[in-house]
Amino acid sequence: MLAVALPGLGQIYNKKYWKVPFVYAGFGGVVFAISFNTTNYNRFMKGYQDFTDKIPETDSYLEIIRNVDPSTYDPVLYPDTYDRAKESWYKEAMLRKVDYFKKYRDLSYIGIAAWYLFTILDANVDASLFNYDISDSIEMGFAPEQMPVPGEQGMGMSVSLLVKF
Repeated sequence: MLAVALPGLGQIYNKKYWKVPFVYAGFGGVVFAISFNTTNYNRFMKGYQDFTDKIPETDSYLEIIRNVDPSTYDPVLYPDTYDRAKESWYKEAMLRKVDYFKKYRDLSYIGIAAWYLFTILDANVDASLFNYDISDSIEMGFAPEQMPVPGEQGMGMSVSLLVKF
């Protein structure tokens, strides 16, 4: 239950100190994924909004669409020279990126919850198996045994299986 209070504390209590860096590295990786996907989601969403509005001063999409002459796709800055097909293609491309980064941002949030539950489960299973005996003292054998015969007076013989832990 210590792992619920603070991630890694259950591993410390179980004296599995080597697992603690992995616990926090997992959290760090998931937090990085959340940050990366959120930043790119916000960037592409802002770029798409700026691309679709009719205000010439909002041009954050120029940072996203690099190495392409804006006169070929921008109807606000270059109304005489833009190509409708290219404008439509860039709109759809930015929307695909918005959807992509939103999807993986949301999955990253699920991933942090899954990693948290995994660390709790790891500490719990490790604590449950802490005193488990894995020695070679398991024995199995056959032995004769006397058993009363039902409905008769006297004893009969049988073979029994003996298992010792």
